[in-house]
Amino acid sequence: MSAVRTVLGDLPAGELGVCDAHDHLFLRSPLLPGQELDDRDAAAAELRAFRELGGGTVVQWTPRGMGRRLAELPGLARETGVHIVAATGLHQAVHYGPDVLERVDDGLMESFIADLTTAPVRAGLIKVAGGFHGLDDHARRTMAAAAGAHHATGAPIAVHLELGTGAMDVLDLLCGQLGVAPGKVVLGHLGRCPDTRTHLRAARAGAYLAFDGPSRAHHATDWRLFDALTALAEAGHADRVLLGGDTTTAAARGGPGMPHLLRVLRPALAEELGEDFVRQVLVGNPARAFAADWPR
Repeated sequence: MSAVRTVLGDLPAGELGVCDAHDHLFLRSPLLPGQELDDRDAAAAELRAFRELGGGTVVQWTPRGMGRRLAELPGLARETGVHIVAATGLHQAVHYGPDVLERVDDGLMESFIADLTTAPVRAGLIKVAGGFHGLDDHARRTMAAAAGAHHATGAPIAVHLELGTGAMDVLDLLCGQLGVAPGKVVLGHLGRCPDTRTHLRAARAGAYLAFDGPSRAHHATDWRLFDALTALAEAGHADRVLLGGDTTTAAARGGPGMPHLLRVLRPALAEELGEDFVRQVLVGNPARAFAADWPR
């Protein structure tokens, strides 16, 4: 039976509850000096706030080498009552020092598989990243490794789209060339490039579309979000939509992110698109998007 692999073990997909489909409890990058998410108490407070608003599951997209702190996640899940899904994978090269990339490049697929199947705290998805309006060699190499790990385990693949661009290039590579079923691909940051035509093409292809990062004033995430979701719903693609907070810096804690998703965005979406739509995108769609038939 399909299940979602959480940090406390496999969970029937129907038990996820309300899901923040893309967020970060811990994150470190040389691009964000001094803004690390590395405070366990703050992470616990964020999870509790999410839980108090009806949240059930948080999917952390922090990949290998970026301070994902896997060992901390089971305790946080137990303490707060929130299911947590962790990630393996690799981000863009700019998020790592050259020494890190040299160390991880060999055996990348095998490392992903180990994280998903034999690690003390197992990941439940593979996170990779595209470039701005295209794919560089690093992206192609990491996506090939992700596809291999997916074929070995069934794990879903979550993709950071740089400023929301390059969705069709990603699908051409992962699905057209590397044989990943579109329904196993989650495209992140679609709201950062409010190109409805691309959104509809990706949805027709069968991928999941994650709209994440609400209230980032420098991205078109709030003021264009409802137009994008309405277009997808009216075209019959509400079953492809996921929502997340994507909190990436310490400065964002206490503002947008997990609480904002349910306190502000959920009632506004219910008023605009109806309760059935909200339940589908926060409960039904994540249950399918992050489930897999894991090997025994």
